[in-house]
Amino acid sequence: MIQFDFKDKVVLVTGASRGMGAQILRQFVNAGAHGLLNFLPNEQNLADANALLQEFHSQGKKCNLAGFDVSQELEVQEHLALLGKKHGKLDVLINNAGVLRDKTIRKMTSEDWFTVMRTNLDGVFFCCKYAAEILAEKGRIVNIASISGIVGFPGQANYSSAKAGVIALTKVLSKELASRNITVNAVAPGMIETPMLTGVREEVLQEYKKQIPLKRFGHPEEVANAILFLASEEASYITGQVLPITGGWN
Repeated sequence: MIQFDFKDKVVLVTGASRGMGAQILRQFVNAGAHGLLNFLPNEQNLADANALLQEFHSQGKKCNLAGFDVSQELEVQEHLALLGKKHGKLDVLINNAGVLRDKTIRKMTSEDWFTVMRTNLDGVFFCCKYAAEILAEKGRIVNIASISGIVGFPGQANYSSAKAGVIALTKVLSKELASRNITVNAVAPGMIETPMLTGVREEVLQEYKKQIPLKRFGHPEEVANAILFLASEEASYITGQVLPITGGWN
């Protein structure tokens, strides 16, 4: 097993107060990184973020809160500039923040469409744009796309479109930032056991599981392992790629 070393690396994970984002941040911090825990400021997210922060601090790990709304350009610009001044650099950006508003096209409102687009695509664009100004030489960006952005799922016109946009953005930025030795990649998870599956009917989940060759859903740790690899020195010659993490489902 590869032991990744992120000592003295500053790593920002968006949407990291719980679920997959929290696990991604946890594995970076456990590998020696100074974590920056982004969350959308509200009462529940703040409570979750503080609990995670307490976990890290009780173990002597380095982490700070970074509460801001990734869908709001001015907030992103201001907070990333402040983070750059405070830490002197950013080594790794993980764009994980995302929302769901699943409905068929006939029932989907424009608000459903734009809510998902603002966080899942605009938010990635804003974070990449302003992080690029403070990313260190040989920095890393890893965007969380989705298998939904590759194959398209019924009821996810907004989500699938946003994630397809994230994949295209990843490929463009990998070329634009290559001159600074900054790599930009994406992962495309399939069905992963996170709070985002809460509310999905059990019969629907079982039907999805039947379509997966490995006959199970993935774990957040498995997604995080792939992300740490793409953010590591071992992946220095990989850029502009999309790694499916789906159990063989495509």
